[in-house]
Amino acid sequence: ACLDHIPKQLSIEDNSITNNNNQMKYIIVTGGVVSGLGKGVTISSMGRLLQACGHRVTAIKIDPYLNVDAGTMSPFEHGEVFVLDDGGESDLDLGNYERFLSIELTSDHNLTTGKIYRKVILAERKGDYLGKTVQVVPHITDCIQDWIETVASIPVDGQDEPADICLVEVGGTVGDIESSVFLEALRQFQFRVGHENFCLCFVSLVPVLSNEQKTKPTQHGVRDLRSLGLSPSIIFCRSTEQLEPATKQKISSFCHVPVHHVLSVHDVSNVYFVPNLLQSQDLHGILENKLNLTPAKPDLSSWVEMAQSIESAKDTVTITLIGKYTGLQDSYLSVIKALRHASIACKVRLDLQWVEASLLEEDKPDASGEQEKNEATQEDRDEAWNKLKSADGVIIPGGFGKRGWAGKIRAANYCRLENKPCLGICLGFQAMIVEYCRNILKWEDADSTEFDESTPHPTIIFMPEIDKTTMGGTMRLGARVTKFTHTLATDSSEPVMSSSVSQIMYGGEATISERHRHRYEVNPEKVDEIHNAGLKLVGRDETGERMEIAELPDHKYYVGCQFHPEFKSRPLKPSPPFHGLILAATGQLEGYLKAKTSA
Repeated sequence: ACLDHIPKQLSIEDNSITNNNNQMKYIIVTGGVVSGLGKGVTISSMGRLLQACGHRVTAIKIDPYLNVDAGTMSPFEHGEVFVLDDGGESDLDLGNYERFLSIELTSDHNLTTGKIYRKVILAERKGDYLGKTVQVVPHITDCIQDWIETVASIPVDGQDEPADICLVEVGGTVGDIESSVFLEALRQFQFRVGHENFCLCFVSLVPVLSNEQKTKPTQHGVRDLRSLGLSPSIIFCRSTEQLEPATKQKISSFCHVPVHHVLSVHDVSNVYFVPNLLQSQDLHGILENKLNLTPAKPDLSSWVEMAQSIESAKDTVTITLIGKYTGLQDSYLSVIKALRHASIACKVRLDLQWVEASLLEEDKPDASGEQEKNEATQEDRDEAWNKLKSADGVIIPGGFGKRGWAGKIRAANYCRLENKPCLGICLGFQAMIVEYCRNILKWEDADSTEFDESTPHPTIIFMPEIDKTTMGGTMRLGARVTKFTHTLATDSSEPVMSSSVSQIMYGGEATISERHRHRYEVNPEKVDEIHNAGLKLVGRDETGERMEIAELPDHKYYVGCQFHPEFKSRPLKPSPPFHGLILAATGQLEGYLKAKTSA
């Protein structure tokens, strides 16, 4: 996520881009009262509704923290790091945008305080300001406005032309010190682009206390926003229950908006109903009037059908996730979404069980020879193993650090021996490789050099193309090509048996593009031994040096991939490896593969 990706026409001192971009419409979404209200889902649903009207949209997320990007943040600190095609490590809300809107964003679509200040300071050091005193206003605020306008013009939907509408989410809540400079920039921005091209929305909380919907938090939030020179045109009210007419009227009276611009975004059974919820309150009509858009009737039929299929599914599939960050489920948000997308395609409900990988580990002697005790109780361990054993399928996702590594290996071993469908991603893929080497090739001390640099069988190694000492943007990041280079068997006349299951799931493509985020790889010197021993490394990079996909023949579904397929999963187009896992877990995989190979 480097600022050098910004197109050259972006200049802190040059506002000429305004004349070339005066038809772009901007919808700004801010939030008040508390964080975590669902601004990301609200703005994504709004975008989906606009797309259903025939408008092309793009999205920008503003994060007020000083980090340049989310790459070095702990999952416990900020949830999942969402990886983009260009290698950008961004906020998880960009994942919401991509999934809902079927667009592909860049690292520049995630704007942070760190990026802005770094750009301005570098410009000052180069003398770009010609001796002027560099200040928050106008230099920082101008840089923010320039950035928004330039990034808004980047095509994100596969077409060559810029989108019609840019959705901008401001992270945090109104009143935060961190976001004040961005709100000031947006105050100026409304005059720069014109009121007819600018619509400000406010997401607020309407709590229910003593069976009464309270409006004071919303009133105070809007008051704070208006004191900054920004007056919202639309107020989205998050609540457990649908907003009552009297509540809407009160918010309208005190917050200076028409009553039909106060929208109820109450809890629904699944988030895919939110676009339809907004349509039912004529959000598209409000935006068309405010922004002078061409009126159109939205067509959400396929989206609503997908959302309803979740509710109508009768059968349930139980998937157990063997994780390291199970205390914060946002750490695996894209994995969860990918599992749900695949479940939708298989017409089943997802029952996701969580297992902390360290609970599957055995006590081991420490350096002094004494037992190094796991703090978990035996009851916790038994429960973890029961979840693993009772699951229809298992997923072992990525992660960093040694904690839980041995547990992931034991989970892979159990799934391999018990013929239980299993998908390993990144570190989970590496655990599958190490487990196979230890138990089939009998390399008892086989390990990753990430965790044991002195192992006599370095099965997973650090690849030397990367600087090992610097964190943040040093990994193999972003979209890379994988080639299907090996079949499972060469002596079988049955296409399903001889073909790579993953390749069939990917529609028979010879090459695919998926996103990566890792530092360590399968040791190229060990590849032939592993492959010839039975764990087929069917997918490799273009050089043939880096292993991307492993499969075990004669198993219900035992697939590992070095890349992160979850980042490109979509509600109406599930990720193939996840789709394969759910098909196998529900007993549908064999029929699906035969249908695909005979088509």
